[in-house]
Amino acid sequence: MKTIGLNLKTLLASAITVACLASTSAQALTLKLATDSGTQGSPAGEALKKWGELIEQKSGGEIETRIYYQNELGGQQEVFDLHVAGDVDVMLNWPMTSYDKRIGVIYTPYMTLSWKEALEAYSPGGWVNNLLGGVYQDIGLKFFGPWPEGFNGVGTRGKYALNIADADGLKVRTMTVYPAPQTMQALGYQTAAIDWGEVYTALQTGVVDGEAGNVIYWDYEYFRDSLDYYVQTKHFFMTGILSMNQEVWEDMTEAQQQVVSEAAIEIMNEQFKAAKEQDEYYIKKAQEAGIKYFEPSDEQLREFAQAAREQVWPKMDKEVGSEIMDTIRNNASPL
Repeated sequence: MKTIGLNLKTLLASAITVACLASTSAQALTLKLATDSGTQGSPAGEALKKWGELIEQKSGGEIETRIYYQNELGGQQEVFDLHVAGDVDVMLNWPMTSYDKRIGVIYTPYMTLSWKEALEAYSPGGWVNNLLGGVYQDIGLKFFGPWPEGFNGVGTRGKYALNIADADGLKVRTMTVYPAPQTMQALGYQTAAIDWGEVYTALQTGVVDGEAGNVIYWDYEYFRDSLDYYVQTKHFFMTGILSMNQEVWEDMTEAQQQVVSEAAIEIMNEQFKAAKEQDEYYIKKAQEAGIKYFEPSDEQLREFAQAAREQVWPKMDKEVGSEIMDTIRNNASPL
């Protein structure tokens, strides 16, 4: 009887240990990470994957991550909606302006004209970085910082434009954010605001003659069989944003917050070092694939910049506020 009693006690102790371990495992925090642009293996996809890996490593397994790539949870707007709602915890996003037009700060045309100026403006402590942090907080998101890609341009087929007059008759896809269509209209183009997931079909069916929302990587990677030319108009300095849902952030412990924040800073710093070289690499790859690449002259770039600033910036005063626009005017690259 004593042996049976001891066995029962041993079994009971083992069961309690297993239950405790299961409870600990169940309490491990799981974060959902997503990007609205970037498949697995793309620069953005790899950055998101590494962010998740760093979070798991730095937390010693206390935080688990699940990664969702482009279109796995929906289009750009849908995924950003999930992020704001807290159904996507952590995100590398190219933000939508539907919640707050002030997010359009990131898409203000021709704020900077050189890599040096752009990286200084977007780096922690830089004037654009400071503007974005406050806007993100107001829509319920924790802002970690930018993930810079570089200056964008216009990819087209059949015809290209190095000045406003030559853009006449060309219809290009723009991002579905303010003020992307308005910017391209100021540069002389006809526009169609189309979600990223529908661009390939729009090009194939002739709905548009080109794509005007991205650095050359995206046009090379997805549309090199559809486009003949790429003009680096530099109308936007493109950057993703590393962010987290504010409520989820506040529910974490200080130690967990430190883990996620340190991992974000590491990803951001890596991209600041790699962005220019990465962009130059894909310019060469696009040229090797047969896309003719053009950089407008200083005079041509000045024509584009003046038109965009004169036509778009006054409209943005009403949408993002004069205080923000005055900051932009005081810090933007001189023409």
